Amino acid sequence: MRTITKSLTIGEAARRSGLTPKAIRLYEQRGLLAPADRTEAGYRTYSEPEVALLRFIRQAKALGLRLDEIREIIELQRGGGEPCEAVLAMVDAHLAAIEQALADLRALRGTLRRARQSATESRRRGKQTVVCRIIEAEPRTLR
Repeated sequence: MRTITKSLTIGEAARRSGLTPKAIRLYEQRGLLAPADRTEAGYRTYSEPEVALLRFIRQAKALGLRLDEIREIIELQRGGGEPCEAVLAMVDAHLAAIEQALADLRALRGTLRRARQSATESRRRGKQTVVCRIIEAEPRTLR
Protein backbone atom coordinates (compact mmCIF):
# COMPACT_ATOMS: atom_id res chain seq x y z
CA MET A 1 0.00 0.00 0.00
CA ARG A 2 1.40 3.36 -1.08
CA THR A 3 1.33 6.31 1.28
CA ILE A 4 0.20 9.58 -0.26
CA THR A 5 2.80 12.25 0.32
CA LYS A 6 1.44 15.68 1.14
CA SER A 7 4.44 17.69 0.19
CA LEU A 8 2.96 20.46 -1.97
CA THR A 9 2.56 23.92 -0.49
CA ILE A 10 -0.59 25.89 -1.16
CA GLY A 11 1.34 28.00 -3.67
CA GLU A 12 2.51 24.94 -5.58
CA ALA A 13 -0.96 23.35 -5.44
CA ALA A 14 -2.41 26.61 -6.75
CA ARG A 15 0.09 26.74 -9.60
CA ARG A 16 -0.53 23.12 -10.61
CA SER A 17 -4.31 23.44 -10.44
CA GLY A 18 -4.62 26.83 -12.09
CA LEU A 19 -6.23 28.38 -9.02
CA THR A 20 -5.17 30.97 -6.50
CA PRO A 21 -4.23 30.15 -2.91
CA LYS A 22 -7.23 32.25 -1.85
CA ALA A 23 -9.57 30.06 -3.94
CA ILE A 24 -8.08 26.90 -2.41
CA ARG A 25 -8.66 28.22 1.10
CA LEU A 26 -12.24 29.13 0.12
CA TYR A 27 -12.91 25.64 -1.29
CA GLU A 28 -11.55 24.12 1.92
CA GLN A 29 -13.75 26.45 3.98
CA ARG A 30 -16.82 25.54 1.88
CA GLY A 31 -16.21 21.80 2.28
CA LEU A 32 -15.25 20.98 -1.30
CA LEU A 33 -11.78 20.04 -0.16
CA ALA A 34 -10.98 18.28 3.12
CA PRO A 35 -9.10 20.42 5.64
CA ALA A 36 -5.45 20.45 4.62
CA ASP A 37 -2.79 18.78 6.65
CA ARG A 38 -0.41 21.26 8.24
CA THR A 39 3.32 21.32 8.73
CA GLU A 40 4.76 21.97 12.17
CA ALA A 41 5.00 25.61 11.14
CA GLY A 42 1.28 25.65 10.26
CA TYR A 43 1.59 25.67 6.47
CA ARG A 44 -1.04 23.79 4.48
CA THR A 45 0.20 20.81 2.46
CA TYR A 46 -1.46 19.01 -0.43
CA SER A 47 -1.09 15.78 -2.35
CA GLU A 48 -1.38 15.14 -6.08
CA PRO A 49 -4.90 13.63 -5.72
CA GLU A 50 -5.98 16.83 -3.95
CA VAL A 51 -4.50 18.88 -6.79
CA ALA A 52 -6.49 16.72 -9.24
CA LEU A 53 -9.63 17.52 -7.24
CA LEU A 54 -8.77 21.22 -7.37
CA ARG A 55 -8.42 20.95 -11.18
CA PHE A 56 -11.84 19.29 -11.31
CA ILE A 57 -13.33 22.13 -9.26
CA ARG A 58 -11.75 24.71 -11.58
CA GLN A 59 -13.13 22.94 -14.65
CA ALA A 60 -16.60 22.61 -13.12
CA LYS A 61 -16.57 26.33 -12.26
CA ALA A 62 -15.53 27.09 -15.86
CA LEU A 63 -18.69 25.26 -16.99
CA GLY A 64 -20.76 27.56 -14.78
CA LEU A 65 -21.48 25.16 -11.94
CA ARG A 66 -21.93 26.75 -8.53
CA LEU A 67 -19.88 25.68 -5.52
CA ASP A 68 -22.87 23.98 -3.88
CA GLU A 69 -23.43 21.96 -7.06
CA ILE A 70 -19.76 21.01 -7.25
CA ARG A 71 -19.83 19.96 -3.59
CA GLU A 72 -22.86 17.77 -4.33
CA ILE A 73 -21.00 16.06 -7.19
CA ILE A 74 -17.92 15.51 -5.03
CA GLU A 75 -20.02 14.08 -2.19
CA LEU A 76 -21.80 11.72 -4.59
CA GLN A 77 -18.47 10.47 -5.87
CA ARG A 78 -16.97 10.17 -2.38
CA GLY A 79 -20.00 8.12 -1.38
CA GLY A 80 -19.34 5.70 -4.22
CA GLY A 81 -22.13 7.01 -6.40
CA GLU A 82 -22.09 7.80 -10.08
CA PRO A 83 -22.65 11.55 -10.33
CA CYS A 84 -23.11 11.65 -14.11
CA GLU A 85 -26.93 11.89 -13.99
CA ALA A 86 -26.75 14.66 -11.40
CA VAL A 87 -24.20 16.52 -13.53
CA LEU A 88 -26.42 16.20 -16.61
CA ALA A 89 -29.39 17.57 -14.66
CA MET A 90 -27.28 20.51 -13.46
CA VAL A 91 -26.06 21.24 -16.97
CA ASP A 92 -29.63 21.06 -18.31
CA ALA A 93 -30.77 23.52 -15.64
CA HIS A 94 -27.93 25.90 -16.52
CA LEU A 95 -28.76 25.64 -20.22
CA ALA A 96 -32.41 26.46 -19.50
CA ALA A 97 -31.37 29.49 -17.42
CA ILE A 98 -29.08 30.69 -20.21
CA GLU A 99 -31.85 30.28 -22.79
CA GLN A 100 -34.20 32.31 -20.59
CA ALA A 101 -31.57 35.00 -20.05
CA LEU A 102 -30.99 35.21 -23.81
CA ALA A 103 -34.73 35.54 -24.44
CA ASP A 104 -34.94 38.28 -21.81
CA LEU A 105 -31.99 40.11 -23.38
CA ARG A 106 -33.54 39.87 -26.86
CA ALA A 107 -36.77 41.33 -25.48
CA LEU A 108 -34.84 44.13 -23.77
CA ARG A 109 -32.94 44.84 -26.98
CA GLY A 110 -36.23 45.17 -28.85
CA THR A 111 -37.64 47.51 -26.21
CA LEU A 112 -34.51 49.67 -26.29
CA ARG A 113 -34.54 49.82 -30.11
CA ARG A 114 -38.18 50.90 -30.11
CA ALA A 115 -37.52 53.48 -27.40
CA ARG A 116 -34.57 54.86 -29.35
CA GLN A 117 -36.62 55.04 -32.53
CA SER A 118 -39.55 56.71 -30.74
CA ALA A 119 -37.25 59.31 -29.16
CA THR A 120 -35.58 60.05 -32.48
CA GLU A 121 -38.94 60.45 -34.24
CA SER A 122 -40.23 62.74 -31.48
CA ARG A 123 -37.16 64.96 -31.80
CA ARG A 124 -37.50 65.02 -35.57
CA ARG A 125 -41.10 66.22 -35.19
CA GLY A 126 -39.86 69.00 -32.91
CA LYS A 127 -41.38 67.68 -29.71
CA GLN A 128 -39.52 69.10 -26.75
CA THR A 129 -38.85 67.00 -23.67
CA VAL A 130 -37.42 67.89 -20.30
CA VAL A 131 -34.84 65.12 -20.20
CA CYS A 132 -35.29 62.67 -23.03
CA ARG A 133 -38.22 60.86 -24.59
CA ILE A 134 -36.66 57.49 -23.73
CA ILE A 135 -36.82 58.16 -19.99
CA GLU A 136 -40.01 60.24 -19.92
CA ALA A 137 -42.14 57.86 -22.00
CA GLU A 138 -44.49 55.49 -20.28
CA PRO A 139 -43.10 51.96 -20.53
CA ARG A 140 -46.26 50.71 -22.26
CA THR A 141 -45.82 53.24 -25.10
CA LEU A 142 -42.45 51.75 -25.99
CA ARG A 143 -43.69 48.26 -26.65
